[in-house]
Parts: sequence; C-alpha cells; structure tokens
Amino acid sequence: MKYVHVGLNVTNLEKSIEFYSKLFGAEPVKVKPDYAKFLLETPGLNFTLNLRDEVGGNQVGHFGIQVESTEEVIAHKNRLAKNGILSQYDEINTACCYALQDKFWIHDPDGNEWEFFYTKANFEENSAGTSSCCVDTQTPQNTNTNNCCS
Repeated sequence: MKYVHVGLNVTNLEKSIEFYSKLFGAEPVKVKPDYAKFLLETPGLNFTLNLRDEVGGNQVGHFGIQVESTEEVIAHKNRLAKNGILSQYDEINTACCYALQDKFWIHDPDGNEWEFFYTKANFEENSAGTSSCCVDTQTPQNTNTNNCCS
C-alpha cells in the first residue's frame, strides 16, 4: 500500500484549501474550480476536497493524526495556533478508545473534527459506557482529564 485516500465534501473550497494547507503544512498538488488534491508522503495520504452546494453534518465520527509523543502533540498544536487554527479542546491523560491518550481537537470550515493524538498505553476495556471518544466537560484551562462520552 502506498496511500490511504480520503475524499471530503466541502462547501467552500477556498476556505477548506486554506485550512488543510495549514493542517498538513503543505499546499495542494492539484486545484480545479471544484476540486483540490493533497498528496502527502507522511502520513501516506491522498486527500481530496470536493466542492458541494451543501454538506449535511459530519458524516464521519472524526479524523485523526496519530503522532509519536506528547511533545509532538504540543508542537502541532502550537504550529496550528501560529497559523490561526486554535484548539477547540485539549485532553491530557484521557482514558478513551481502549487507551490512555494525550490529544487536542480542531474543526475544519464545515465542522469536521480532527484530533492530533498520542497513545501512551492501551487498555483491555473501554471507559465505562463509552463507544466513541469526545469531551463532555472542560476545565477553565481548556484542558480535559479522563473525559470521554458517547
């Protein structure tokens, strides 16, 4: 396998190109009036944006980029903040998805959620009563600890 391919429907191609250029730290390799393509070597991703008149909600749970350390999570958060993309919420030492993770979340122009995360440890059991991970409460510092909801 060389690339994973994700085709995402978007309502504003210009804003989405701007967002994803900042997210990936790369410009698209192809741009047409209704289409843009990012071809990333790391991670191996063929990511396309497809212009639509309307996008009905977030049709996927979320997208994520797994990194190799908490320091890398923080580095990406800082890099994106410098480019005007602020974390919506942070989760440090969160028990989520059968694992202990450090992560932060952002949203694209159409509301799709992205997480940057580092898995510190794996668990045999998921957090009680959860089927997917998200934040249910926030501390004043915009940091969540051990919060997960369905």
